[in-house]
Amino acid sequence: MKKIIILTSNELRHSFMRKAIALDSEIEVLKSYCELKNTQAYTYTNAQDLQEKHLALRLQSEKDFFQAFVDLSPDLSKPHFIPDKAINNQEFIDEIIDLKPDLLIAYGCSLIEAPLIDFFGKAFLNVHLGLSPYYRGSGTNFFPLVNNEPEFVGASFMYIDKGIDTGDIIHQIRAEVCINDDCHKIGNRLIAKVASTYKDLIKNYENLVPLKQPNDKKSGKLYKKKDFTLEATLKMYDNFANNLVEKYLQKPESQKASILENPALTKDKQ
Repeated sequence: MKKIIILTSNELRHSFMRKAIALDSEIEVLKSYCELKNTQAYTYTNAQDLQEKHLALRLQSEKDFFQAFVDLSPDLSKPHFIPDKAINNQEFIDEIIDLKPDLLIAYGCSLIEAPLIDFFGKAFLNVHLGLSPYYRGSGTNFFPLVNNEPEFVGASFMYIDKGIDTGDIIHQIRAEVCINDDCHKIGNRLIAKVASTYKDLIKNYENLVPLKQPNDKKSGKLYKKKDFTLEATLKMYDNFANNLVEKYLQKPESQKASILENPALTKDKQ
């Protein structure tokens, strides 16, 4: 039985993740620290505002994928809701250390500072929604679609460090893309896959094999929140209108982005 602590947020996708992991019979969640984000309720009040419409559609899609599960499933994750950006407060650092987890698991929390990283070392795992080092920073599964590169939509599980998405990669998964998908379906299907992969990674932690890392972990494209512009959003929707999904599905596997896969998680598939 693996004993873990989850560091996350309070948005719907984060609630889904912690509850899904906690339901596994081989994992005991000692506590989940959930930072309270000020989530804005986007609406269609201004039909000309494509960015607002995009965010409203994202929220609705998350509800379609995750709301029923979050509402109906038992919560074994022992959530403790804390202020935004409070995870590095000394009181929570002390609590986490005193609980003596086998692993710390991060998804969607604030940037972690040195004390927790230094104490837990390789027993501190993170998932970056994006394929490192191809895309780093913010919107790492949005900007590949802006750049007409759906093969770079995915997730990277890594040992957490003090950089931005620069920890050693443990395992990566590519998004599953289906006919008639939009960007939100692709993203939420990936999050569901992240939850199941995270569970496998936790349970196989001792069997993980060190992987050869990219030569330059900062070689990819780095985006920030300010890069989420109307122009970028228009370009992404134009790509979908011009058959982005169909063209991607016709690509042979050899033309898709290479990813790092840990043998401990893929041995049953071989």
